Amino acid sequence: MTRRYQVTHRTEYRYGQPVVGHTIARVVPRALPHQRVSAPHVGVDPAPTHTRSHIDGLGNVVTYVALDDRHDRMAVTATSHVEVDPRALPGGAWVRPWEEAVEAGAAQRDEDGLLARLCRLDSPLVARHPDLRALAAASFTPGRPLGEAATDVTLGIQRDFEFVPGATDVTTPVLQALAERRGVCQDFAHVLAGSLRSIGLGARYVSGYLETEPPPGQARLVGADASHAWVGLYVPGEGWVDLDPTNGLVQPDRHVTIGWGRDYTDVVPVRGVVFGPPADQELTVSVDVAPR
Repeated sequence: MTRRYQVTHRTEYRYGQPVVGHTIARVVPRALPHQRVSAPHVGVDPAPTHTRSHIDGLGNVVTYVALDDRHDRMAVTATSHVEVDPRALPGGAWVRPWEEAVEAGAAQRDEDGLLARLCRLDSPLVARHPDLRALAAASFTPGRPLGEAATDVTLGIQRDFEFVPGATDVTTPVLQALAERRGVCQDFAHVLAGSLRSIGLGARYVSGYLETEPPPGQARLVGADASHAWVGLYVPGEGWVDLDPTNGLVQPDRHVTIGWGRDYTDVVPVRGVVFGPPADQELTVSVDVAPR
């Protein structure tokens, strides 16, 4: 069943002192074969001096904002309508021994294959490591089908790691999250991507949103949804399969994709630089994924 959403992502900074600044945002969902995006809009308050959009080297939509007039607050609000189709699991390499996928992936030269080769390597926040390889090795036993092993390691992280908001931040090393077995979706995605890369598979970090459901009998809380992260595993000859280690899901159908990269640093939702007197900053983020 196709799912239809109105997505709203609002980021507000309060600077404490008048500043000028430049911001880049990756908050517009990607158009994909299974995901259609209409009426995308990025609003900025106060009105920017200059704004433009472009597609980065990974295919993500980037919005650039310049505010040359002094201001003590800035809000970036992105809205869009998104339709998400369900996706079946592939055949081919997904059901054959995982070692074949490692060998085949190393030889791919098409667009997906080249991205997968990039996502087999170390990145700023996710470096291959024997400890990450050991995590994967428990599931990727010799000759086991790729899909079966990938599902097993995804479910293992969901089962064995504790979701603890505030236990980590965007700078937390992947090996710390692995050792402490706790963190948030970003950490779990980094751990899974690192473990898959450490055995030679292409794994990209995916940023987006997840439709959340309230407890029975309770109303949805507008703005209660949050940015989410998961992993795309490259299956040679078939494309990518999404793995959500936070929720233990394979090829989920309630996820809205914003973009992807090697790790979080490639898809930070809103980042920038400001110029002004030293002052404390206050950041508020709200995301709403509303069925329509």
